Amino acid sequence: MDENISVLKGIGLTMYEAQAYVTLTSLISSTASEIAEESGIPRSKIYDVLKELAKKNYIDVEDGRPLTYNVKSPVEVLGRERERVNSEIDDTITRLTYIYENGMSQVQAPIWRIYGVEKIIAQELEIIKRAKKSINMRIGFLFENEGESLVKALKNRTDLKINILASPTCYINNEEYDIIGLFAENDINIQKADIPFVKLIISDSKEMMHTYTKFSEDKRNVIPETAIGIWNKYEDISRNYDERFMNQLKKLKKKKEKKL
Repeated sequence: MDENISVLKGIGLTMYEAQAYVTLTSLISSTASEIAEESGIPRSKIYDVLKELAKKNYIDVEDGRPLTYNVKSPVEVLGRERERVNSEIDDTITRLTYIYENGMSQVQAPIWRIYGVEKIIAQELEIIKRAKKSINMRIGFLFENEGESLVKALKNRTDLKINILASPTCYINNEEYDIIGLFAENDINIQKADIPFVKLIISDSKEMMHTYTKFSEDKRNVIPETAIGIWNKYEDISRNYDERFMNQLKKLKKKKEKKL
């Protein structure tokens, strides 16, 4: 199937409507019989197809004997359709997220295991998106491309209180990676701390995820295929970990003040 026809079908046109519009973009202006001949649409169908395209504002109809059909610019037509589809997707995301979050709150044992680096990073980004007030993180290591993804997500959440405690560096593909520098240079609040080889993200004291992975024999590089995330929505547990995090943060601040 022609790629253009496939895309047009994807945004709501029928096969014949898509064929007629694609054909008319090359003819620019033509009669129904000429469009039918060029597109392969049966003559018995072409008038109904063109009528629908005009109704959907893809073409103009010019009076005369016979009628002349004039194509509208793809920039105008598809730009308008893109805005419509994006708006519908945004509305659907809002509705389904509401249903999803309400459903999550009804689950009796809200703990899930997440396997695979990509899925773990995706869940971290979702937790950041859902946060209303705060994100607290303990970072003992990072996966490949994870740091950049977290920075991008956190920079978009200037409405949140963000605290990160992290090891100064880790190794990714045998190269030393500056964790503190990455976040600091993007104006994200981060402090050096003695963090073991685990990762923790807590949102609003209500939701959290621990991430664990095995390391190479020299304890430098993560073994990605062993990664597992424990996503937890027990509020009591999340609040407990958040309190422990804040206590650790306060102790670090006091130590810094004493040195000054």
